[in-house]
Amino acid sequence: MRHNRRLRWAAVPIAATLTLVLAGCTQAQLHGFLPGFQEGEAPVTNHTERVSGLWVTSWIVLLVVGVITWGLTIWAVIAYRRRRGQTGLPVQLRYNMPIEVFYTIVPLILVVGFFAFTARDQAAIEERFAADDVDVKVEVIAKQWAWDFNYVNEDVYSPGIQGQLSDEGPKGSLVQSELPTLYLPVDANVEIALESRDVIHSFWVVDFLYKKDMFPGKTNYMSFTPTREGTYAGKCAELCGEYHSLMLFNVKVVSQDEYDDYIESLRDAGQEGQLSSEYDRNQNLPGAGTPELKEEHEGE
Repeated sequence: MRHNRRLRWAAVPIAATLTLVLAGCTQAQLHGFLPGFQEGEAPVTNHTERVSGLWVTSWIVLLVVGVITWGLTIWAVIAYRRRRGQTGLPVQLRYNMPIEVFYTIVPLILVVGFFAFTARDQAAIEERFAADDVDVKVEVIAKQWAWDFNYVNEDVYSPGIQGQLSDEGPKGSLVQSELPTLYLPVDANVEIALESRDVIHSFWVVDFLYKKDMFPGKTNYMSFTPTREGTYAGKCAELCGEYHSLMLFNVKVVSQDEYDDYIESLRDAGQEGQLSSEYDRNQNLPGAGTPELKEEHEGE
């Protein structure tokens, strides 16, 4: 009874402290200081809440495990310290079955739990929309060191160049207006097909809390719904050569009307059709059956 009363008295200040701390948290703190969250604003995509939930929950569980581990370690140091007048080694124990079972079962539960929740969220994020549910289909082609965007449904394209250094502002500043920009309509189901012309790249929109590698000769897909208008920075997240740091782009999530206007501006600029892998460097590798090699063999 006395032990239970002590636990109740200890729980009251702990609960009060947690309530005050959590009530004073900002959106950034509640989401583990991940980018893409603002007070009173919707998440950036339909997946960002899921990613932040897995991130924050994992940290809470690990902090609890850490506190218990540190507490037991400090308790053992204090409880079994050498007292005044004691000499020699303390009594040595070969094993303690309850503790060994505890230290085996708990990590196993944690590993299985983390794996299960990660697999669940990964499956939800990786699931592609049904063909009839896709509102906007975009093909993103990575190249050293820029991005090309094909708007498949509208049959227009936007070619990109790598980041250009600016003569104005701090040293190393870029001309933001010249960065490749991908336009997407808000609240539309978007499917992006990811291609690479040369080496491995990685498509990363920082505020989307998600990135995906792009391999030559293989198509990867991203399916999501942008839910908040704004301009979001993107970059290549895979070291891809000398000017990797300049392989930047922006994603603009806009209203449907602004998206339609942008598509018309590409059409008016003569950028109709689709960019292809015509300049794919891998077509010139030995044994790839390039026209030059075929002509040499025919001459023999």
